[in-house]
Amino acid sequence: LPETLLESLLFGHMKGSFTGAFANQEGLFDKARAGTILLDEIGEIPQHLQVKLLRALEAKEILPIGSTTPRHIDVRVLAATNKNLKKEVEEGRFREDLYYRLNIMEIHIPPLCERPEDIPLLVHHLIKKHNPELKKNCQGIDEEVMRILTSLPWKGNVRELDNVIEHTMILAEGNHITLKDLPASIVTS
Repeated sequence: LPETLLESLLFGHMKGSFTGAFANQEGLFDKARAGTILLDEIGEIPQHLQVKLLRALEAKEILPIGSTTPRHIDVRVLAATNKNLKKEVEEGRFREDLYYRLNIMEIHIPPLCERPEDIPLLVHHLIKKHNPELKKNCQGIDEEVMRILTSLPWKGNVRELDNVIEHTMILAEGNHITLKDLPASIVTS
């Protein structure tokens, strides 16, 4: 997202504050009041927004674009990233003060390739998730297919697995995912 759009998405904007701002718009921090906001891929946030995010978290208030009146916020913040933020701080790409403000409690989730025992549970969850979306009635997956899936490196983690399951469900003709439903790139790897 362009920086101004991301800032508007997070903090909101006032009517007329920029081209296309035809009405006041609440940001995600406003909408999450008394709740939780997930900042996914926090390691990608531009430096200029890191400053504004830090200010919002420390002061517990935001300033919508075009406003001169700060708004109090009451939100719990969860931040996720696939980057090593400590390294990003050392290399000057992520603010150290923001890192420490966000890193109150760190939960490290190893990549999928380090936890193949989770793959069967994830596969069954993803099948249930995609059945209504794809108007399918997939009931499961063959053992050989599961063996292949648990042996792959999954560099794209759960998102890659999700993509493969959706792909196979689209191709599946029966109510079970079989070897012939897998993408050729998976079978030959």
